[in-house]
Amino acid sequence: MNSWVELSSERLAANYRALAEAAGAGVSVLAVIKANGYGHGAALCAPVLVRAGARWLGVTDAAEGAAVLGSLNAVKPQPRILVMSGLLAEDAPGIVAHNLTAVVWNVEQMQWLASAALYCHARRPLPVHLEIDTGMSRQGVPPGAELDSVLAWLAAHPEISLEGVLTHFASAEVAGSQQTERQRERFEDACRAVAAAGLRPVSVHASNTSSIDNPTLPDHHSWLTQLASGLGAQPMVRTGLGLYGYCLPIECGHGFTGAVAAKLCCKLRPVMTWKTRVIAVRDVDAGEAIGYNGIFVAERPMRIALLPVGYADGLRRELSSGNACPGGWVMIRGQRAPIVGRISMNLTTVDVTGIRNVSAGDGVIVLGEGITAEEHGRLARTIAYEILCGVRAEPRLA
Repeated sequence: MNSWVELSSERLAANYRALAEAAGAGVSVLAVIKANGYGHGAALCAPVLVRAGARWLGVTDAAEGAAVLGSLNAVKPQPRILVMSGLLAEDAPGIVAHNLTAVVWNVEQMQWLASAALYCHARRPLPVHLEIDTGMSRQGVPPGAELDSVLAWLAAHPEISLEGVLTHFASAEVAGSQQTERQRERFEDACRAVAAAGLRPVSVHASNTSSIDNPTLPDHHSWLTQLASGLGAQPMVRTGLGLYGYCLPIECGHGFTGAVAAKLCCKLRPVMTWKTRVIAVRDVDAGEAIGYNGIFVAERPMRIALLPVGYADGLRRELSSGNACPGGWVMIRGQRAPIVGRISMNLTTVDVTGIRNVSAGDGVIVLGEGITAEEHGRLARTIAYEILCGVRAEPRLA
């Protein structure tokens, strides 16, 4: 095994509890484990989160939901599983057969589900969560005539039950975001339309990790609670990145001049540690080039270690290092070992000149204590989400 990921179940459970506390009294928390648990392994994370108190899990699609269910056979109580990223006609039978709950936003999707439920002799009514597009132009039905049409169909078809209403904020990590305020207003309009149609959902959810973390949304708990209360529903938040120990930095929106201090980051700890081993060590003379295109040339005698990981494994090529542009690093024997030269498909060279007694077989931390997903993201000019989801090593619970 070239590399592997160790997961701290203790940290994962503690992160969930910290997020549940920060969400506020009376608010339930859906734990998002889509995209294979943000690279952590959804089937490994699901039982830990349920034992920590999660009653809802969010997955990408029906196949991921079925795989997660298989990991929960011995776990009680069984959680509800929300399929978050839409569906096609061929997905409906799997959603019904595995008692998953789909996020929908048009009549066609609900007709597929209704047909599958009829064919499978499934329990009725079949619950769905309706997504409102309040400003992302991605998933969801926009408030107005389209929403009214969907609500009228739901009111006339009791075989499909409107269990939840949700939206997704595009700029929850932006302090003083006018876009978030506009989205709130549109969601309020949508909830009024739901009530006017005579529909009574069980839950209303409109938040993510950044919504909980952003200190410039001090009334968010009361806003969501009051909105849900108006429908006789339970307020719920969806948290993903925070479960795994990270938060997006809070940015200052246009015209915002207040102080910003995130509420959660000090309480959350990274769950993932990506490890590998040194496979070879060699000495390099001054003047020797290292790696593709010779972007790094030894300016002095060096000792370098070879690692069996590269961009095919998720170690971003942007972390490569030239003489004039330092890149990323790994941790060996508790010390930084800078990456030297270009990261290859499955191989990376690091400088261990200043680290004593490094030899083949020594353990290496590629991502974890001493080098975080946020640091990888900064160096690769991306975000922690992409770094975590891109790791392709096999996860295991530590």
